[in-house]
Amino acid sequence: MTDVQERLELRDRMYGENDLSKLELFAGGYLNFGYWRDIDARGGLTVEHRVASQEAMYRLAADALGIRDGDRVLDVGCGRGKGTALVAEEYPVREIYGTDLLEVQVDRAKNANAAAIAAMPGRLHYVAGAASRLPLPERSMHRVFSVEAAQHFEDIPGFAAEAHRVLAPSGVLAVATFFATAAGRGPALAERLDTFASGVDLATGVEEFRGTLAAAGFAGVTSESIGEHVFPGLDRWLARTAYASTWAREWLGCYRDGLVDYYLITATRAG
Repeated sequence: MTDVQERLELRDRMYGENDLSKLELFAGGYLNFGYWRDIDARGGLTVEHRVASQEAMYRLAADALGIRDGDRVLDVGCGRGKGTALVAEEYPVREIYGTDLLEVQVDRAKNANAAAIAAMPGRLHYVAGAASRLPLPERSMHRVFSVEAAQHFEDIPGFAAEAHRVLAPSGVLAVATFFATAAGRGPALAERLDTFASGVDLATGVEEFRGTLAAAGFAGVTSESIGEHVFPGLDRWLARTAYASTWAREWLGCYRDGLVDYYLITATRAG
C-alpha cells in the first residue's frame, strides 16, 4: 500500500491532468459506475444508456435524501458537477453546492455547467474543499450526499464529523459508492483490481463506515446493497469498450465473490 501523499498524488493526476471523465468508461462525464436497474438495453448498449445509468445513480441518492421545497443541499466530491446540476434542475432545492478537493475539477464544473448556473441564478454553486474540511457554515445544509467519492476519502471520521457539522438538525446524509464487504478484504481486492493495488481506492469495510457515521452522532444509519444493479451493467458496458480485456472486468468477479459491493447508505443528524 502506498502512503497517503502518494495516494493523493495519484488521485490528483487521475482526476486532474488525466481527466478521468474523458475516458469511454465514464461516457457523459458523471464519473460513476451507473445504476442500471431500469436501463433497457435489449437492442444493445449505447452511450445514451451509459449516460442514463450515471444519471440514475444521482437520482437514487437524491431520492434517498427526501429533498423538500427550499432545502439547501451539498454534493461532496462533485467532480465535474454534472450530477450536482441534475439535482438542481430536477429537485426543489433552494441552493445546492458541489464541493471537490481539486481546484481544477471545480473550474471544470463551473465551465461545464455554465448554462445551468446562469439559468438558476443563486441556486447552483461549486466550491473547492476537502471532504474532511467542508467550506460551509455549521448547520447550513438540510441534505448532504456523495456519489462514488467516499472510496477515496483518507479521513472517513473527518468526513463524518464534517457532514454532521454542516447538517441542520434532522438533516439527511446519503452516500452511494462501493465498499469492501468486510474488514480485511483489501489484499484480495488489490490482487485483482488495480485501483486498490495502487491505493487510488481504499478498501473501507461497509460496517466500519456505518460505525463511523454513528460515532459522529448520526442516527438511523442504514445500508442497502445495490450491487446487483451496478456491476453486471457496468461489465456489459466495459465489454464494448477498450477495457474489454483489462483488469477492469474483475469488478464483476469481485462482487460475485463477495469481496466488494455497492451500497446506498443513509443517516440522519439527530438533534
